[in-house]
Amino acid sequence: MKSIPKISETEWEVMKVLWTASPLAAGEIIARLTAQDEAWHPKTAKTLLSRLVKKKALGFEKDGRAYLYHPLVKEADCVKAASDSFLDRVFGGSLTPMLAHFVERKKMSSEQIRELKRLLDRKE
Repeated sequence: MKSIPKISETEWEVMKVLWTASPLAAGEIIARLTAQDEAWHPKTAKTLLSRLVKKKALGFEKDGRAYLYHPLVKEADCVKAASDSFLDRVFGGSLTPMLAHFVERKKMSSEQIRELKRLLDRKE
């Protein structure tokens, strides 16, 4: 399995846009980011695109004067790497204390509780 780059919180926003639709030009990416949150600045987005290319999370192709960006890593692989890293850092790699922490502290609907029970039952 190839190495999954560490992606920062703001880089995740850029990646989500490209996992949804790609390839996209920088202008299209910026437009989608600002549609979600007007605080996005074009220069920030371009810096993040450059950083993600250096990390090998994104690739690009030149199309005339535009660069079309596309993901080089799958969303599922990045989610797995990030969740494994979180589990290791915060809960010493143990799933039980993490699950207990969230179940005890987060409000859950009856349907969410039933779904969690179904998932655990299937694992047995």
